[in-house]
Amino acid sequence: MTGQIDARLKELGIELPEAAAPAANYVPYVVSGNHVFVAGQITLLNGELKYQGKVGQDFSVDEGYQAARLCGLNILAQVKAACGGDLDKVKRCVRLGGFVNASGDFHDHPKVINGASDLMVEVLGDAGRHARAAVGAPALPLNVAVEVDAIFEIS
Repeated sequence: MTGQIDARLKELGIELPEAAAPAANYVPYVVSGNHVFVAGQITLLNGELKYQGKVGQDFSVDEGYQAARLCGLNILAQVKAACGGDLDKVKRCVRLGGFVNASGDFHDHPKVINGASDLMVEVLGDAGRHARAAVGAPALPLNVAVEVDAIFEIS
């Protein structure tokens, strides 16, 4: 039986990537009470790194937006795993934290992280509206362009 969120993903033509295994001594998510805390997700697509470099230098803002969207897809894959495969358990996306690999003269971090934010609303509707941070960093792990972490409320 397909849930409402899975049906919405299919309607949108979105296929979630495999939930990535952690790359070090941490877990990809923690369920505590009725919240899922998702570790920072990078621009990994089924085991292959995408978007390595700096936004504003190696990538345009639009490409950075797509990189953040990919991070958002990875977040949803982790939340799905945390919910035993049932995304309908998601009550809302509470918060996203976005990090953009950019030089000091780049100032469009929010436009980049909109890629993840827009995805949450596209997939979850009003339950996808969230609090957020969008900040720049002089470097990110594996030289990825974007990393995003998240907190979700689940039932």
